[in-house]
Amino acid sequence: MKLHYLQPLTLAAFVAAAGLVATAAQAQSNDAVAAPSESYVAHLSALNSNVTGRVASGDAQLEVKGDNLVISMKVTGVSADTTHWQHFHGFKNGDAASCASLVNDTNGDGIVDLIETEKASGTTMVPFDSAPAAMDVAHGTYPTASADGSYTYTQTVPLKDLQAAFGKAFDGQKLQLDHRVIYIHGVPSDTALPSTVASLGPIPASVTLPIACGKIERVK
Repeated sequence: MKLHYLQPLTLAAFVAAAGLVATAAQAQSNDAVAAPSESYVAHLSALNSNVTGRVASGDAQLEVKGDNLVISMKVTGVSADTTHWQHFHGFKNGDAASCASLVNDTNGDGIVDLIETEKASGTTMVPFDSAPAAMDVAHGTYPTASADGSYTYTQTVPLKDLQAAFGKAFDGQKLQLDHRVIYIHGVPSDTALPSTVASLGPIPASVTLPIACGKIERVK
């Protein structure tokens, strides 16, 4: 029987093979470093508690993971069995927004309505609904609070799509998340609100009334 022996690996071949392994490992390492990763938080505090009879609060986390923005929110102390619109607001020129307070109650009715938030917070920008990148503020599907007045919300959004839609809506502006604030809106439709409480167009004031706000801050 004739035996076949493997040829011994030459030093040159060994070095070449090791080089290929090292190159592949370096490529994987570079990919890991290149993948963007950012984290933002917003701690939500109550607004217009004199109307709701509740103290709304919550936390929002926004994480850039590779090609996606992952939004997670946990909210308590809001009106039960009520759909709550939620968005981030900001200025079209990129200035830093802040949460409105009773100081912004310019008509003195004791309630800070949506229009009165604009001086501190700018305009409504991105809806946190079932499809944020669609930028359809008035027709999106928003979370509904349970019987105990709480809800959670999680959504993964393709970052490229969101940035493109945002730039188209706001003259090429960047998202600049740490320049924005998050608002939670909404009280039951039968809530007695004075006629001085303003809203947008035909949308009822009970839908747009701000009940919580938090500034988005980047986690270092």
